[in-house]
Amino acid sequence: MQMTPLILTFVSHFGEMGSRWGFNRTVGQVYALLFVAEHPLHADEIAEHLSFSRSNVSIGLKELQGWGLIRQSRIPGDRREYFSSLGDVWQIFRVVAAERRRREVAPTLTVLRESLLAPATEPVDQYAQERMREMYELVDLANTWFDDLQRLSPESMAQLMKMGAKVQKLLNAKDRLFGVSNNSD
Repeated sequence: MQMTPLILTFVSHFGEMGSRWGFNRTVGQVYALLFVAEHPLHADEIAEHLSFSRSNVSIGLKELQGWGLIRQSRIPGDRREYFSSLGDVWQIFRVVAAERRRREVAPTLTVLRESLLAPATEPVDQYAQERMREMYELVDLANTWFDDLQRLSPESMAQLMKMGAKVQKLLNAKDRLFGVSNNSD
């Protein structure tokens, strides 16, 4: 695989964005390389292309396997393991979203649930619990919506995303029709 300026820019950007998406720079760059590679790569090729140590590549590959973002394969007659990214970008989106949900949203819901079940003995605790209840309801609603989205086909999900502004206009029209005040107009 040739590391062209186009590919280098993409790989570098993914490394920078990796920390914002839940993994480190090295993992982001390894994933980006596998994403744009036409054919599966073995760890030594990845290390050479990215100028990383073999151990850093191995750690990155293990993390990506833990996320479920890469596939491992073998080539007949070759003892090395080869790696490739998932092919379908919608499947990649689903995997990343589900993993972030598991790592970030689920623990937050657990803490909020436990906090709401704890006795509120002081007035300040009662107020805090009311605010936590509001947050819990929002996060739980988003979590439920995520379940609904995960069941949609990629085509339906794309159609839903393209409808964004149209849905807002429809909701505003409904509010005007039924005389509901909407402060976001």
